[in-house]
Amino acid sequence: MTRILLIDDNATILENTAELLELEGYETISASNGREGLEKALRLVPDIILCDLLMPEMDGFTVLKRIGEHPDLKRIPFIFFSAKSEKIDIKMGLDSGADDYLTKPFELEGLLKSIEKCLLKKMIR
Repeated sequence: MTRILLIDDNATILENTAELLELEGYETISASNGREGLEKALRLVPDIILCDLLMPEMDGFTVLKRIGEHPDLKRIPFIFFSAKSEKIDIKMGLDSGADDYLTKPFELEGLLKSIEKCLLKKMIR
């Protein structure tokens, strides 16, 4: 079963996204901030990471940077999902090394397509 780490400081978004993904057959791990998300990634090594940008304690850019510093984690697909929807925000997210960038609110179909695309890309690497 594919294990997805969700990192977001908004409890409602975190719970709703986890529930939707679990209904689609994914195993989810939730973290309420970047620091906690990084700790869980190191301990549980997920198959893919979905991360908000703006969070307390550690933002999404820092999470992505730290993930990239670990040999066991740097190949994990990383998707930003954020309310920041300007083209410059999306470009910054992708230029920082994220595999994809979704804007909130997002449709389940778009999220599932992004996850599948990133997992397929991981298998090809």
